[in-house]
Amino acid sequence: MRLCFLIVSFTAASFVGTCPAAEPATAFAESPPRYYAPVERTKAQRLTFDVAVYGSTPGGITAAIQAARMDKEVALISFGPHVGGLTTGGLTATDIGTNTSVGGLAREFYDRMGKITDFSSHEAEIKFLEMLKEAGVTVLLRRPLESAELSDKRIQSISLMTGETIVAKMFIDATYEGDLYAAAGVSYRVGREPRSAFDESLAGQWQTESWKGVYQFCDLPISPFVHPGDLNSGLLPEIAIEPAGKPGQGDYKVQAYNFRMILTNKDGKIPFPQPKRYDAGRYALLARFLNFDADIKWTLNYTTEPMTDGPVQMRRGDSNNAGSLSSDYVGGNYQWPDGTYVPGSFDELPEPRRGLPMPMAALYELREKIFQDHIDYQVGMMHFLANDPSIPKPLQQRVNTFGLDPNEFKSSGHWPHELYVREGRRMVSDYIMNQDNCEGKRIAEDSVGLASYAMDSHFCQRVVVVRDGKTTVRNDGGFGKPCPTPFPVAYRSIVPSRRECENLLVPVTLSSTHAAYGSIRMEPVFMILGQSAGVAASMAIDAKATVQDVQYDKLREQLLAISQKLQN
Repeated sequence: MRLCFLIVSFTAASFVGTCPAAEPATAFAESPPRYYAPVERTKAQRLTFDVAVYGSTPGGITAAIQAARMDKEVALISFGPHVGGLTTGGLTATDIGTNTSVGGLAREFYDRMGKITDFSSHEAEIKFLEMLKEAGVTVLLRRPLESAELSDKRIQSISLMTGETIVAKMFIDATYEGDLYAAAGVSYRVGREPRSAFDESLAGQWQTESWKGVYQFCDLPISPFVHPGDLNSGLLPEIAIEPAGKPGQGDYKVQAYNFRMILTNKDGKIPFPQPKRYDAGRYALLARFLNFDADIKWTLNYTTEPMTDGPVQMRRGDSNNAGSLSSDYVGGNYQWPDGTYVPGSFDELPEPRRGLPMPMAALYELREKIFQDHIDYQVGMMHFLANDPSIPKPLQQRVNTFGLDPNEFKSSGHWPHELYVREGRRMVSDYIMNQDNCEGKRIAEDSVGLASYAMDSHFCQRVVVVRDGKTTVRNDGGFGKPCPTPFPVAYRSIVPSRRECENLLVPVTLSSTHAAYGSIRMEPVFMILGQSAGVAASMAIDAKATVQDVQYDKLREQLLAISQKLQN
């Protein structure tokens, strides 16, 4: 079958859908989920620690606990009111990869939970808080970063929007976005490298190794236009106006985000609410797909069989995306990592970025808008599937057997308080993890932990293509390629280049290509790398050394002593 690309200019057209006759209550009227709410600036004060961890993700938590267990004064600084990131924000169907590759604090946490997958989000947060208290970590909630002061290639202090200044000997950036190191001027990239940069088969656009046609609208010739076949009628919503690039070209797009809903089919479930800014027409492409061919089997789950599709995953507990047009909001997140997005494609790898394109407060406000747009999109989609008359009745009845779990996320209307930021900035240091690492063709000799999950990316764009002579719509950027065995993650990939910063470790948005990050970006791996970062930070303090000068043989000895798994 021949695939080519239609490069034309479109004007996005509105598409009026049919709303349910009964007007339901607005979602989250009393406790709306929020990413960012401005904090009160209090009296200026300086707080001093040995180690300051910014970012209360699981990687930040294990970094803080480990440094505290090594007798360091440690602060864990959380952007928002919760700790635990996605592990306490809905992602409980843990992407564990190879179970035996997980040791140390990650294993301790799961042992304390009594299970590795399908645990309770709020119980996971309680457990994390217990572990932090036991270790003596100072936990500072609702402390958004404002700036970082850097001199002599060292972060001297960071300023928070509360007016507090945090002084520390060592800093750890454990955010999903890489906000601290960006504020400190450390190099990073956003988006997909071209295939030519590292000779990766999974790099760039339209990679040949992918999900082999899964979630491609069942390969049906569905028209992308408001009036089928009429180019002048404009594109349906949720299809990019920007044309795709050529196979192998890079771009600044990042894989789609969504919320990991916690659903239940038990009595007391909460019906899917209507978002404040509901537009049924936003799902016109989904409605067209659902009614295009009566032979499609709708699974409400993952699928790899021909003529089957999601369109969403519905199960008791953590319910992820599933389908060609699903809870993944493709194209809605391009500005999230650093506030910028430049359209277009490229054949040569651009120079890394440094610094902040906009003040942190402006970036947080922009992310809050993106966050709310993701809520409108995903809550709206669930409401659409549950109520719109265009939905086939058997599918709608199955959707309505589920609802939001009343026992989770009580402070945010039972909707997750965390958006699944699958990829933000990625640091550029002296060692960049790439696909060869994942496939065992390149072995990092300075291992600080193992990753083992498949290289996994969600879609990065939904675009118009011409296939077999017909103009239709396809998704690009999704892949899932297993790694042959667990592979080591390099210590050099979690420390910046010596020329940029000497007292910072980055266990979450580490130095990696988009392809390799697809495997590394799993919560257990973040916990593993976070703990190793906590050890390295403590050793650097004790030796009065830079993070680059921590002696690896001694670091390895310490890591093995705390049950980290370093080799397959």
